[in-house]
Amino acid sequence: MLPFKINLTGKTVVITGGGGVLCSEFAYSLAECGANIALLDIKLESAQKVANKIGANAIAVQCDVLNKESLINAKNIIAEKFGLCDILINGAGGNSPKCTTTKEYLFDEDIVGGDALGDPRNAESSVPYNVTFFDLLPDNLRFVFDLNFTSAVLTTQVFAKDMANKKDCSIINVSSMNAFTPLTKIPAYSAAKAAVSNFTKWLAVHFSKVGIRVNALAPGFFVSEQNRTLLFNADGTPTARTHKILAATPMGRFGEPKELIGTLLWLCCPEASGFVNGVVVPVDGGFSAYSGV
Repeated sequence: MLPFKINLTGKTVVITGGGGVLCSEFAYSLAECGANIALLDIKLESAQKVANKIGANAIAVQCDVLNKESLINAKNIIAEKFGLCDILINGAGGNSPKCTTTKEYLFDEDIVGGDALGDPRNAESSVPYNVTFFDLLPDNLRFVFDLNFTSAVLTTQVFAKDMANKKDCSIINVSSMNAFTPLTKIPAYSAAKAAVSNFTKWLAVHFSKVGIRVNALAPGFFVSEQNRTLLFNADGTPTARTHKILAATPMGRFGEPKELIGTLLWLCCPEASGFVNGVVVPVDGGFSAYSGV
């Protein structure tokens, strides 16, 4: 159910990471507003499920957002089916367990190398070990950073050239509360989302003379497939991290995907937000406002 409705009939919306929990919710809502939806995802099956649920005005396109040729191929498929992009949502992203430290803090006893329980420098190891900041591998750091930040740059390069001087075009990036306050254990993801927020502001200025508005959503804590194992134990009970998150969220709960839709529609609607450009909007239940005391 939409909180309010805007008319996007005839508009083409491109969503990267379209098979994910949040981006699929974006797709359903924008389709209800009459838009044609192109769901880009490296996992075609995930995107196709969303497209099938929407119907004839949606297509799923397998795409590697870190490969420019793949993005260009996706753009050509979309252009043939629906025409050129009007609204681009850079939603692809995520973290990796291989880029996560075991502990929140580094203690003296942790600086002992990596041979106690298995070598943490082996990215393919299934042996449990204490992963410190010093054990994070460059390739894993690069992958997380690229998945969140470089993907937005490449996707924008491919799609935005056709959006320039086209009426009512908009780019919406998906940042995170990590961009405001970095979370413990996930340095690459936090740094990448901070880069997304900074890039949003830079791009808003850069594109301001060709009529493309650029803004970002910064979701607080929403449960997705990517973070479920961090938030819940195998038996479904909340992890210690969940208790800390909810204690730091004044509203005391996780967000529901539908609670992002009002902000998304506002940013997509030129009549409602035509003078809004270069902002990063928190939707976080008060997390960013709470000092802990």
